[in-house]
Amino acid sequence: DPVSARDYFKSRFPEVVARALQIAISSLGFGLSLLLDYINNDLDNKAEERADELSKLLTTLGPSFIKIGQSLSIRTDLLSPAYVRGLKSLQDQVPPFDSTKAKQILEEEWGRPVNSVLSKISDEPVAAASLGQVYKATMKESGQEVAIKVLRPNIDGQIALDMYILRETAPVVKKLFNLNTDLVGIVDTWGLGFVDELDYVSEAQNARDFMEGIQRTPLKEVVFAPPVVENLSTGKVLTTEWVIGERLDRSAQADVTLLCSIAMNSYLTMMLELGTLHSDPHPGNLLRTTDGRLCILDWGMVTRLDSDLQLTLISHMAHLTSRDYAEIPLDLLKLGFIPEEKGDMIQESGIVEVLADIYGAWTNGGGAAAVNVNKVISQLQDLTAEKGNLFQIPPYFAYIAKCFSVLEGIGLSNDEKYSIINECLPYVSKRLLTDQNERTGAALSTFIFGPEKSNIDTRLVDYDRVEQLIEGFSDYATSASGNLLGREDLSRTKMLEEAAEQVLDLVFCEKETPLQRIIVEQVAKIIGAQSRSLWSSIKGASGVLPSGRTILGTLVDPLGLWRTSPLVAVNNLDTQIIETTQKLVNLVQTQVQQSNNPMFDLSTVSREEALELAAILGQKIWERRNGVVKTGNRLATQLLKITAKKLEDGERDTMQLPSAPETQSNQKEPEAEPRMSKRLQNARQMLFELEEENSAKTTDELKSESFMTAAAVSVQNRN
Repeated sequence: DPVSARDYFKSRFPEVVARALQIAISSLGFGLSLLLDYINNDLDNKAEERADELSKLLTTLGPSFIKIGQSLSIRTDLLSPAYVRGLKSLQDQVPPFDSTKAKQILEEEWGRPVNSVLSKISDEPVAAASLGQVYKATMKESGQEVAIKVLRPNIDGQIALDMYILRETAPVVKKLFNLNTDLVGIVDTWGLGFVDELDYVSEAQNARDFMEGIQRTPLKEVVFAPPVVENLSTGKVLTTEWVIGERLDRSAQADVTLLCSIAMNSYLTMMLELGTLHSDPHPGNLLRTTDGRLCILDWGMVTRLDSDLQLTLISHMAHLTSRDYAEIPLDLLKLGFIPEEKGDMIQESGIVEVLADIYGAWTNGGGAAAVNVNKVISQLQDLTAEKGNLFQIPPYFAYIAKCFSVLEGIGLSNDEKYSIINECLPYVSKRLLTDQNERTGAALSTFIFGPEKSNIDTRLVDYDRVEQLIEGFSDYATSASGNLLGREDLSRTKMLEEAAEQVLDLVFCEKETPLQRIIVEQVAKIIGAQSRSLWSSIKGASGVLPSGRTILGTLVDPLGLWRTSPLVAVNNLDTQIIETTQKLVNLVQTQVQQSNNPMFDLSTVSREEALELAAILGQKIWERRNGVVKTGNRLATQLLKITAKKLEDGERDTMQLPSAPETQSNQKEPEAEPRMSKRLQNARQMLFELEEENSAKTTDELKSESFMTAAAVSVQNRN
């Protein structure tokens, strides 16, 4: 609470000054050393030494600064290898506090001697972090091995003081560097995170919430948080089951790349589905277990996102992965990265070009090192000179940035061309194809149609975009989601059954979804285009008469009335639809062939398997019969709409033709009679109004009045 903190520390001014001086003097010494290295052209030679000094400096300054060092320790694209090595000690080798004091805290929290609860506990902590340290122990009653985390004593006061100093200096820094960013809000957000980390009851609940939520996703078999031992957990002590594993960034196993993908999908699921994001994913908190699963430790620091923000982020990520950079400025405005008062500048300020350069380089892989920093700075300076500061960092984004910055760092340590934007594609593809929200549907339309998304009559799926979407969904559904890990014993029939169920759920749903709407629309266009193409081919194969008309066309339409009708004539759009359809069919075949999974090699399916699959498929279609019928009705309706539109366009084209020259006869063509006379229109309107007025009356009364009204209409027409 910043207000309470200010009131509290106003009466402790000497303590505040002492801490501020400690931070300033310690940092100044390190800064002067760097300056001297720069002057002497000795930065590279002294890198190892300075990295060690920086690690010790951050450790001396305490938990707030250790957290910063932990985040930087994995950024191989931002720091030299020497500094990365130096800061890695902050991940799990922070100097511990006295174990005697730790065991005293255990007895105070549990209300009984340690040896009455545990049969064995390590003499020293197996790991020491910025806020607590962990002991390995064995429970006396069950014999189960557990991990016991004990909070550092008197740590809350130190964090409160650091947050107070940072908050008071934030406005000065903002003014000094002319920043749009709400630095005070960011400090407040970090402060809330630190306070949450000091409450182990809250941390235990965060872990439970994650496990409950992840069970509803395909990731449930491959990622988990250590189960909490409830009766041995308090506000200052957290006890969980002991997990055997190795740090993800240190593992030499062949599946590390796969686990990095699982980690990315897990964090995207947390952020965009569960709404609670684990915000401290440094390598010490990500383990590869002996059975090849991902274990996420340390749930004290989380950030929460509301559903509106989640949907906006999904749209933004869809635009990033599909390289729709023209949509990015509006995304940034909605997300709070551009102030509302400058929203009218986003399309005219050249921001699209700048962002295209930045995101384009980032998408190609390599992290921040791949971005031409000098060029970006020059472009931003030009924008600032013309329009003023356009960008700000919203407070909520502080932990999101920290989280995904660390994940990108882990990816880069495993692959120097790692692209975090591309790694988001599997989850984004899955979400776009399965989410029923209309806002997600709009993002799906943008993804697969591109700039033509608004022209429903002529829009056609962009093959390259659909290829990207299908490949992303395929990655999520197999390796990235971990669906195949530990399931090698599943039969081919069971695997194909699960795949068929996924497809049927996407296509034949009772309630229309954005994806189904697009599928029905495109299938209707394909049916129309293929029908016209087939008719044209059959006509051509029948032969040509001396008049130039085909034999079949002459037999079916002797007068040639339908010869140029848009219902039967193949146009350029039809040709594009047919070509794209063939490409999509080839794409699906390629995806099956490249899956490297013999389970999906249909050429080797036995007769017994084929019969079993046919029976299963028939049963599943029957279970979804209502959805099949409704989907069929939607398709029929869409076909009628397309037919009516073609007829309307044909009539419009006919009306725009130049009038024929007058014949020698002065006789004029008789004007067509109107379809309905004015009197009849009035009579029908009267009948409609009377029926509306009498809708609540009895059946007999309604019949009587309807008869009288009909008689009145008849008389009026005669007159």
